[in-house]
Amino acid sequence: MTLKDAALAVRKNAHAPYSNFLVGAAIRTSAGNTYVGCNVENVAYPEGTCAEAGAIAAMVAAGERELAEVYVVADSPEPVPPCGGCRQKLKEFGAGDVKVTMGTLDGVEQETTIGDLLPGAFDAGHMARS
Repeated sequence: MTLKDAALAVRKNAHAPYSNFLVGAAIRTSAGNTYVGCNVENVAYPEGTCAEAGAIAAMVAAGERELAEVYVVADSPEPVPPCGGCRQKLKEFGAGDVKVTMGTLDGVEQETTIGDLLPGAFDAGHMARS
């Protein structure tokens, strides 16, 4: 199954009764494994979970730590980029050149990288004196 297919499939499981904006994410690790996540809303906004965060949590729970590729899909006119918090989460587990593809249900896709999504990212090197 491709990352796109995995993201499209898990998107259907999203819990978005308030926004009705279902998002699916699939990530591939450097070991070649795929993990998926979908957004999970909560009536106490903003306590929900993004699709990317869910996929990363599944990856970490399985004992992996290194992203190799990311695919995110939503039903929107244009591809939707990850939110700021998810950009930082992606950076935590992926190098700047890791490909991130954002897609729509209509098949529109946009490719970028973690580095392009989050230039000047905060990382552990900034805490070298701690």
